[in-house]
Amino acid sequence: MASVNKVIIIGNLGRDPEVRYTPSGAAVCNVSVATTRNWKSREGGERQEETEWHRVVFYDRLAEIAGEYLKKGRPVYVEGRLKTRKWTDKEGKEQYTTEIIAEQMQLLGGREGGGGGDDMGGGGGYSRGNRGGNNDMGGGGDFDAPAPAPRAAARPAPAPRQSPAAKPATGFDDMDDDIPF
Repeated sequence: MASVNKVIIIGNLGRDPEVRYTPSGAAVCNVSVATTRNWKSREGGERQEETEWHRVVFYDRLAEIAGEYLKKGRPVYVEGRLKTRKWTDKEGKEQYTTEIIAEQMQLLGGREGGGGGDDMGGGGGYSRGNRGGNNDMGGGGDFDAPAPAPRAAARPAPAPRQSPAAKPATGFDDMDDDIPF
């Protein structure tokens, strides 16, 4: 049976990014992202809050971009996979750490310094891909270029659709293609 290892988080950076370089010159960036959930308790209706901290690791060009643009407190969208690694501490005891290996990142919120005309939030989207090879995330392998920021500009209403010739029913024909992420 197939399995899926996919993580999507939207949260705020807990500290400024730490960028390091491997001996071979590859960039590695570590950040901590906080996600918070809110709810009302069943008894008394008091507002409750729970914050979870996530370790996120960016590699290569995505690490350089994260190190340059992410700052403490800034909201960010991260998509990736979970990875648990084993390491040995100073006392020789084996430790385990579970991290999110980032494959895509979207900067959220407004721009710092007030520059630019993007007052709608937006931000730049970046993804990690394989240069010249198949990208298992779908789409092209050009991960150096930022994805276009979504705009909330007024759009003309789309023309009514013509119904295509009858196709075999797959169960997905009535699904809308507008995915919010």
